[in-house]
Amino acid sequence: MRSIKIIFASILLSCVLIACKGDKGLPSDEKQGELDTNLTTNIVDHSNWDALLKKYVDQEGYVDYPAFQADSVKVNEYMDYLASNVPQESWPIEEQLAYYINIYNAGTVQLIIRNDMPGSIRDITEDGGPWNKKFVKIGEKTLSLGTIEKGILQPMKEPRIHFAINCASESCPKLLRDAYTAKNVDQLMDRATTEFLNGPKNNISKDKPKVSSIFEFYPADFKLNGLTIREYINQYSDVKINEDATIEYIPYDWSLNNQKSIP
Repeated sequence: MRSIKIIFASILLSCVLIACKGDKGLPSDEKQGELDTNLTTNIVDHSNWDALLKKYVDQEGYVDYPAFQADSVKVNEYMDYLASNVPQESWPIEEQLAYYINIYNAGTVQLIIRNDMPGSIRDITEDGGPWNKKFVKIGEKTLSLGTIEKGILQPMKEPRIHFAINCASESCPKLLRDAYTAKNVDQLMDRATTEFLNGPKNNISKDKPKVSSIFEFYPADFKLNGLTIREYINQYSDVKINEDATIEYIPYDWSLNNQKSIP
């Protein structure tokens, strides 16, 4: 019986990690060099999502899901707005990154409140589970969160997306109170990565570093340009990991990242 449980757990984890790549049929450029930090305009208006984040997410990234649920009309309106503003090949990669990060995060919130705030996002099991369920509309297509992450964001070769998208769980990088835009996406991804690596969800030391399982889930994403995981982390960590240190991965806590006490 124990071996069956282990096999089932392995299959479940595989489904989480490889969820629904599919044929996205949407433009998403691979990152080439540094992002442009001098953009002066945004094509897509994410201000409504920004207002919702500032209203219902606290400084630590915990979410007031009941309040989001009570204001679900505005969440749905924002998702409908994104659905009708389909990414174009002419969009700069900064605009694409901001769009897909926001639609992933807003879609995750929408999924949680539609399922009455389960104890964990993994408790949502219908239609293949939370990462395989197709409910995010972009133009004529209906995608899953897994497709957006695996089929669109990851192929863009920007590892900081792993600290920008939020999976509604305790061990996830926090949901920022700012919407991503073409103008701020580079700055916000840097901030999200730096705050996560130097925050309480990692325990980085010179000789015995313990880091998020995100680095274990997606090792290839952090080894672009010949970097090791240690070298990638050291770009953002205040404490630099020694070259001969063995990295240990912290078990992932999938409990819901809801605010513990609502004022």
